[in-house]
Amino acid sequence: MELASQQPPQQQPVSGNRVFRLAHLASDTVNRFRLKAARRWNFAPQTVAYQGYGSTQWVRVLGRVVLTRKPAPGSHAERAAQNGNQNIRGWRAFTSVPIQFTEVEIEVDGVTSRVRADRGGLVDTIVPVSLAPGWHTAVLRAEGTEPAKASIFVISPETKLGIVSDIDDTVMVTALPRPFLALWNTFVLNERARMATPGMPVLMDRLKVVYPEAPVIYLSTGPWNAAPTLARFLSRNMYPSGALLLTDWGLTADRWFRSGQEHKRRNLELLAQEFPNMRWLLFGDNGQHDEGIYSEFAQRHPDHVAAICIRQLSASEAVLAGGHSETGDHTGSTVPWIYSPDGAGMAKGLQDLGIL
Repeated sequence: MELASQQPPQQQPVSGNRVFRLAHLASDTVNRFRLKAARRWNFAPQTVAYQGYGSTQWVRVLGRVVLTRKPAPGSHAERAAQNGNQNIRGWRAFTSVPIQFTEVEIEVDGVTSRVRADRGGLVDTIVPVSLAPGWHTAVLRAEGTEPAKASIFVISPETKLGIVSDIDDTVMVTALPRPFLALWNTFVLNERARMATPGMPVLMDRLKVVYPEAPVIYLSTGPWNAAPTLARFLSRNMYPSGALLLTDWGLTADRWFRSGQEHKRRNLELLAQEFPNMRWLLFGDNGQHDEGIYSEFAQRHPDHVAAICIRQLSASEAVLAGGHSETGDHTGSTVPWIYSPDGAGMAKGLQDLGIL
């Protein structure tokens, strides 16, 4: 077995002013208390592996190390897990406790790397390895946990088109109203209460038929805790398999809360750097900031964007989502924009462009 020489990153001192240093200290203290309580309640350590992507020379591996409660023998939760039952309340995804800065071993095609999870227990790393295009498997191991397998889609150098899609209000109807009801939808509502956006599963499926080698990236501001729920939703509604790029709630070096907009901008820039010869179909909605983010990206990288498809929210959905964005005029853009309330309208627009 070949061992990739990759030193685990050292924990860096928190930058920023004294307030944020104290906030991080308080956050770490709370997390240590949660870890002690979770171990006292017999929570078990678990490595969770997420689908990744890569080129023929490297792969991006994603995972998380947490303490999680094992279902009691004979309980409803155990039966639901064994039977694949998805009638599960959302709050259960948020009961796990991240294990910070723990060492994780990653094996891909006989190449082994060792990295450390970050402050939120998250692993997001690049592993140099030579692989053929197609599906591969990464195995993640952390001390005291069972190995976890992640599917990795290796993109061919000849692939010229990829798909990036938002999730909320783009492929999934969330209709999040006031903050209280938003929390209700996230933490209380069961999984099957979420609905696919009309026409979007068919559109995504048609794109994969025409472009079978195209990678699919679901880029969302949702938290990593919700990744298993979102993956099951996408699978249940027949969306193509793709990597989830989510974010982690909580403090950063200079912010009280992580910026969802910055998360999307950073990952779009990363994709442009990683695959300089690819163009992307970008899917979003006009209820948040997707138009502005995609417009900025298209202005910086017009050769990297095949088209931008924006789902138009209804009047009621716009009210619940906080209104429409105000960047709908793209007359000067060299990148085509498509607006439609559903997947069927987007499909027609893509047909008119000769993309579909």
